[in-house]
Amino acid sequence: MSAAADTVWVVDDDQSIRWVIEKALTKENVPVRSFDSARSVIESLTEDVPAVLVSDVRMPGTNGFALLEHVKREHPELPVIVMTAFSDLDSAVSAFQGGAFEYLPKPFDITKAVELIRRALDEHKREVAAAEPAVATPEMLGQAPAMQDVFRAIGRLSQSHVTVLITGESGTGKELVARALHRHSPRANKPFVAINTAAIPKDLLESELFGHERGAFTGAQTMRRGRFEQAEEGTLFLDEIGDMPMDLQTRLLRVLSDGHFYRVGGHAPIKANVRVIAATHQNLEDRVRQGQFREDLFHRLNVIRLRLPALRERSEDIALLARYFLAKSARELGVDAKRFSDDTLRFLSGLPFPGNVRQLENLCHWVTVMAPSQGVEVKDLPDDLRQQIAAAPASGTLLAGAATLGHAADAASAQPSVVAAPAVPFAPLAAPPGVIAAPGTWQAQLEAVVRERLVQGLPDVMPKLAEDFERTVIQTALVVTGGRRVEAAQRLGIGRNTITRKIAELGIDDGPGADEPAG
Repeated sequence: MSAAADTVWVVDDDQSIRWVIEKALTKENVPVRSFDSARSVIESLTEDVPAVLVSDVRMPGTNGFALLEHVKREHPELPVIVMTAFSDLDSAVSAFQGGAFEYLPKPFDITKAVELIRRALDEHKREVAAAEPAVATPEMLGQAPAMQDVFRAIGRLSQSHVTVLITGESGTGKELVARALHRHSPRANKPFVAINTAAIPKDLLESELFGHERGAFTGAQTMRRGRFEQAEEGTLFLDEIGDMPMDLQTRLLRVLSDGHFYRVGGHAPIKANVRVIAATHQNLEDRVRQGQFREDLFHRLNVIRLRLPALRERSEDIALLARYFLAKSARELGVDAKRFSDDTLRFLSGLPFPGNVRQLENLCHWVTVMAPSQGVEVKDLPDDLRQQIAAAPASGTLLAGAATLGHAADAASAQPSVVAAPAVPFAPLAAPPGVIAAPGTWQAQLEAVVRERLVQGLPDVMPKLAEDFERTVIQTALVVTGGRRVEAAQRLGIGRNTITRKIAELGIDDGPGADEPAG
């Protein structure tokens, strides 16, 4: 069977629809082949496979949904665009549940239809390029130098029983590292027991850790083994150790010091042969200074410390992780895996991700369920994510200081801060590939504004931004010079007539009598 690498097949019983799409695609130099029935497409698929299939729904004989089912069964990699004049909720749901690349209601704008077909073609090319033999997924992913340091540390600790303290922000994967340390240790065939000390009430945590004897407290009707006993000869992972109450810190220190503990209500010491791995997102040195964490326990835990980098410190890993999590989400949900476009991966690589790897994984779950097509563009991401990265609202001006100026006297008393750029709470900390400006600069803020407006599809981006720029620069100069146009023009390096014309063109109100310097 041959493969029509760039050919688009169109099937519709309406000859006029076929003709319109054919003409538009031919004009774009895209090879196209038309069919008037689903049956003829199915027959042709035994000999050839297109790059994209565009199919009507309601046709005589086999309908479009039956064709979609056949295609997804026999050629799951083939993008199918479903079009219909009967655009209702059931049709849309049926199309996407059947694995359609996109749903196109009639009547449609032919330009947008061609753009959609182009997207499907691009997706097909990426699928073909990615069609490599499957390899086993490693237990941890990361190519960034900081993660390679973590991998090397795990390797060096692989034959050790030493206590390890893992630090890092929430969502960086501390438990994953703890499990890797256990899996590659001499205790690998023994239990790995994890407990989040911050998630268990204080009055229950002691019993959870050390167990209790029958009758030790109200409700203790039987003896219970705690996590230390459950992890015997294995590994006990104590997550969020920084939140452990002080009295339990004392008991934990005793176990680490002499290797024995007592069940709650018990009198016989129990020997513990357990490797302890602790983790925290807090600064334990600060907790020690504040009297909220025992210094001697800190030193007992801090034998070997592994610091996990935040995701923003390893932005080169974001694309790798995003692809992995999309595939994982698809497997878990039993659907076809979606794919981030190159622009989307660049966009994601510039986000700070305060929730780190966990936030990225949650985003990939959302995309798997909610993104409208198999190829995920920036505009398909959640609105709040795209809004967080914007340095300024798309409808606003480039800088915050573009406020209308009042009278010259008011302008002279204005504080310089009125022209300062606002703080950007979620500005990128590391520039992704293709980003020109250095983080934290005004060029980076400008770049974010441009990117946001382009993503939103706003018209006339260049002239409107140029107008915003000129207005902001001139208003700022007038504030600094107290509304004196001649001085403002001189300091800006432009002529007096130019600044007067610009003030009129841009509608800048610099106050009455501002044409002449104040006497």
